[in-house]
Amino acid sequence: MKPNIHTTLDRRHFLRGAAAMIALPGLSAFGADKAAAPLLGAVKKDGPRNFVAIGSYLGWHQNAFYPKATGKDYEMPPTLTPLADYREDFTVFSGLDHRAGNGHHNWSNFLCGRDAGAYSFDQMLADQIGQKSRFASLQLVTGAGESNGKAVMNFSKDGTYLPMTNRPSALYRKMFITKADKARTEYLLKSGRSSLDNVVDEAKRLSNSLPTDDKDKLDEYFNSIRGLEGKMQRQLNTLNDPVDDPGYKLPDNDPITPGLQLEASVIMYDLIAIAFQSGLTRVATLFLDGLGQVFTINGRALGSGYHGLSHHGNDPRMINDLVLLDTAHMEGFASFLKQLKEKTNAEGKSLLDDTVVMVGTGMGDASRHSNRDLPTLIAGGGFKHQGHVAIKGHNAPLLGDLYITIAQKLGMEMDTFSNASRNLNQVIS
Repeated sequence: MKPNIHTTLDRRHFLRGAAAMIALPGLSAFGADKAAAPLLGAVKKDGPRNFVAIGSYLGWHQNAFYPKATGKDYEMPPTLTPLADYREDFTVFSGLDHRAGNGHHNWSNFLCGRDAGAYSFDQMLADQIGQKSRFASLQLVTGAGESNGKAVMNFSKDGTYLPMTNRPSALYRKMFITKADKARTEYLLKSGRSSLDNVVDEAKRLSNSLPTDDKDKLDEYFNSIRGLEGKMQRQLNTLNDPVDDPGYKLPDNDPITPGLQLEASVIMYDLIAIAFQSGLTRVATLFLDGLGQVFTINGRALGSGYHGLSHHGNDPRMINDLVLLDTAHMEGFASFLKQLKEKTNAEGKSLLDDTVVMVGTGMGDASRHSNRDLPTLIAGGGFKHQGHVAIKGHNAPLLGDLYITIAQKLGMEMDTFSNASRNLNQVIS
């Protein structure tokens, strides 16, 4: 008897090719049905071209991140003091969130909107503005410890989370590969493309017995696979493109242990700036992970691990140490802004003007496990920056509305994101 296709699909949930195995998307035939991701429009040619998001897993202490006054005439709050020289280049937003669930397990809402694990904002951008660069996007992480693998930041259109690179040396080799690396990469890319072709052929045969809704989802999935093949081909086409030696000296050892997160972040910032200047990518994210690591700042070991400090219970001493750590993170970020402001792209435009930079988090107050009121800072991007913008009110805009404004600034035709359907163009443009 010929096996029932639906039973086969339900049992397998993946397809095999000659040299690959690929998971299928969530389909009603499998008892899963994810909402379709929004479709994005064409990309315009003017305006900034790059986007980078820096997300802190344990949040930012709100009282030290937010200025007390709104507008441009404010006293620099403690956490942002390292950014004093760039106060005209950024806007701080308070009161924004996704109106999503609370808790660490919902941290991934940061770039996903209301639903953790949905098509993340960075990948929406990568699928539009990143397609002509060697790397559609770069996903980086520092301080990876106990939470590594539990907290993730980036999700593709079909809901697959994307791995993050934690070794600066691995990122550097990826950006500036040797001749031997090129030959090996070309072999792997060609092999992978052939395997994908075989998987797609098998999936097309199976789709004939699927319900209409599942066929539509599978067609969308095929498009993503074809997009992957296109990315592979672009990588093949660009493997031999000349990339100027950046003259950057990596440390002898990768600072990948959680306690060396601050040092690792500075190197990652350096490499992101080089990647933007070289046109190797248009989209990057940096995840500031953290749990038990104990930092030494100004020659003194802090009184508790990173996670413990974030769960301060309003203890003044723990809050003081947490703010010291947040400020140290901002010192590394300040060096990044300095590089972007001083470096120029091929057309002589400041990289800061050519890049929308976002600092934020999916955790508003880690001490209460609250994902409300997410501290957010937007820098560069050619925006007319407004100092401190406080969002208030029962029907106030969402963080997703700011994402719509960012996407439009980058030249994309986007008018919805997750549960947001407005924008903040009237606030920042």
